[in-house]
Parts: sequence; structure tokens; C-alpha cells
Amino acid sequence: MERLQKVLAHAGVASRRHCEELIAQGHVQVNGKVVHEQGIKVDPATDKITVKGREIVLEQHVYYLLYKPTGVITSASDPQGRKVVTELLVGVKERVYPVGRLDYDTSGLLLLTNDGDLANKLAHPSYEIDKVYRAWVKGVPSQDKLKKLATGILLEDGMTSPGASKLLKTEQGNAKALIELTIHEGRNRQVRRMCAAIGHPVLTLERVRLGFLTLEGLRAGQFRALSKQEVDKLKQGLVQNRRSKGPKA
Repeated sequence: MERLQKVLAHAGVASRRHCEELIAQGHVQVNGKVVHEQGIKVDPATDKITVKGREIVLEQHVYYLLYKPTGVITSASDPQGRKVVTELLVGVKERVYPVGRLDYDTSGLLLLTNDGDLANKLAHPSYEIDKVYRAWVKGVPSQDKLKKLATGILLEDGMTSPGASKLLKTEQGNAKALIELTIHEGRNRQVRRMCAAIGHPVLTLERVRLGFLTLEGLRAGQFRALSKQEVDKLKQGLVQNRRSKGPKA
């Protein structure tokens, strides 16, 4: 027997938090009865579970690492008809969705999966998964400005969490610089807003690492499945990060 929201997340319905919202809103039925109670236990092998009238099907979890090119929407669908990242996963039959997001004009590493529980944890800042970006910015940031990026920048939606930053190289007579920035959050256009806040707007932006995962061996538009060892390492890393933060207050 498992908690209902966990079963829904494992079935790829949505993240566990969103599944809890679906239950609270009365969109979930177990054996024909609407369930509002959080934490109710079900047997996915014998209980009939529906979400908005559709019966869930437990799928085998799959995990893909995509080198997202620019000009593609990080979504499973787009009402404006723009190309979406799931269209790049040629041959993938499972219904997967992206973990977090990369902007339309940002390239780099993106995970896609039908494991809602893992996706929710990877995207949540409390688990402190490193997200490493490389950005070409206008001009050359001073060490003081790089330190501000690392210690925290006050944006309109609050102060950013501490991370790391460094200058990698400069070009065109110091007209532009390549910097590397490590963050643990995933706010909308966060890296671009942080760089703009110190007076060095982003020219191009790419995510090069997520945790221990990199883009090695891939070109823009290509993808690969994660190995079992990589998935296990991801999950173990989440457990260790959570433990290092101690119990919740």
C-alpha cells in the first residue's frame, strides 16, 4: 500500500505537490469515489484510480538527458505552435515532461522524465542541486560584481540564494566575457536577471551541468537515456543533500 499522491506522481500525472492539489480539488477518484483526504493509502495493483475521469496507468520510469538548443520551448505542448522539447525525443514512447525549465533563448542540459517524485525534488531549491551555467555577458564583471553574484542579488522577487561564480575568459578587447555561475534555484530567467542587475547583460546562456550530469558526448538537439547507475546516484545525492540540511523546523 502506498500514499495516493505518491502513486499519482509515480504514474507521471504530475509532481507530488501538484498531485496533492488535484486531490484537494476533488479531481481524483479511487474505485469510483472522490477522494479529498491527503495521505490515503491505495494499492495501485488492485485499486482503480482516475484523475479527471481518466484512469492512470503505471508506467516504467524513464529518464532522458537532452542538450536543448535555443529556439525550443521547455514544455510538452505550446498553444502558439512553437517547437517543444518533447518533439526532439524521437522514438521515446513514454509521456515525459521536463524537470524545471530553460528559456526559449537558452540552451543546455535539460532532464525529462515521467518520474514526478524525482522531478519535483530535483527542481526544488531545498535539495540544493547544483545548476551550472556559462554565460557570455556584455563587458567584464569586476571581482566585486562576481562576488555579488555568488553571495546573492536582490531581484524584484527577493534575494537570490548563495552560489558560486567565476570569470573564465574575455574576448574582443574586453567587450564581452564568459562567466560561470552556479545556482540552486530555478526562478524565471534568473541568471539573465542576476547579470543584468550587476550591469552586465547576458548575450548567450547555456546550462552545462546539473548535479554531476554534463553534456559530454552530446550536440545540440541530441539526447540520451540515463543509466541505472546515474539514476541511483541522483536519488542518493538528493537523500544526502536533504540529510545535510537536518530536520525541518
